[in-house]
Amino acid sequence: MTKAIIHLDRFMSNFYAVKARIGECRICVPVKADAYGHGVNQIAKTSLEAGAYCLGAATVSEGIDLRKAGITAPILLFSQPHYKEIPEIIDSGLIPFVSDESFASLLNREAESRKVKLLVHIKIDTGMGRIGCPVETALYLARYIVSCPGLELAGTATHFAVADSADEWDIFYTQMQLSRFKEAVEQIKSAGINPGIVHAANSGAVILHPDTWLDMVRPGILLYGYKTVNEDDTPLLHRETLSGYEPVQAQPVMELKTIVSLVKKIKKGDSVSYGRTWTALQDTFIAVLPLGYADGFPRLASNQWQVTINNKTYPLIGRICMDQCIVNLGPETDVQRWEEATVIGGFCDAALLAEAVGTIPYEITCNIGNRVIREYRG
Repeated sequence: MTKAIIHLDRFMSNFYAVKARIGECRICVPVKADAYGHGVNQIAKTSLEAGAYCLGAATVSEGIDLRKAGITAPILLFSQPHYKEIPEIIDSGLIPFVSDESFASLLNREAESRKVKLLVHIKIDTGMGRIGCPVETALYLARYIVSCPGLELAGTATHFAVADSADEWDIFYTQMQLSRFKEAVEQIKSAGINPGIVHAANSGAVILHPDTWLDMVRPGILLYGYKTVNEDDTPLLHRETLSGYEPVQAQPVMELKTIVSLVKKIKKGDSVSYGRTWTALQDTFIAVLPLGYADGFPRLASNQWQVTINNKTYPLIGRICMDQCIVNLGPETDVQRWEEATVIGGFCDAALLAEAVGTIPYEITCNIGNRVIREYRG
């Protein structure tokens, strides 16, 4: 009864909007976390049909599942794998990020024993403070990798911490990260080492920082329909760097819909749901929806959200339960049992829901549970 509608035509439109902006630059589509909750297999195949160069996964198991689904394109591993997963990395032809000599040595040992060349990308920490080698040791790591008979340096990457911010100091910080990254890449090149595909730009950088696009970009949430920053919000001086580019247009790919499982009338003074956080001020009709926090609908949205039924908006009342929630239909209603209710979609998108509960749209879409059917359209 509850389903996430995934509009593949909108995803394609978002992909082509990014492609039009970056020109000949390659695109890596992150499909980690079940493609941000949109269904990894269908999004992966659609991305490659649209012209994606490669895909991005977070875990080895995600990469293996893509291979089992018939995906043969390059798959980057964004997170640090466990050393016991190295045989599976090689078996599945995944491309790990390498941040240190120790892990590179473990990869090389296994690859050499199998007489294969494993593609790897160096990850450089330029200011994210997460995985990645220090800028000062990037050249050393590159030299070590190219000396390993079982490894091949196929790329060099970094990740931006605040590229999705229009704040003047955050723009400066992103430019500082880019400068440090380019310096490290230039040192690698000057040593006669091919750094492979050089990439850094996430969604925010695709929107605000054209000089970060380099050989490849990795837009995540932008492809799924959400802009975390707008071009017009930037300081005037920085806006001049964007003068040759039209603003990126993105459409939310996912809608969350359910049905009205029950309509009933309650009396003035009656309360609904756990904790009695809402009490009727007058006789009114309520609708029960078979959707709860076990489906990924955040409990923090209790008494703070609304749903659309027959093009009319009705407020959510009472606490969201594990499997159900309730809306107030008013003292008179024409809403019928089994009618469709839109919980996320149209004007009430995941960005607004995220704002209502104090999080980000990534978390809203990623949390939509597996028992919610994905229905693909377009």
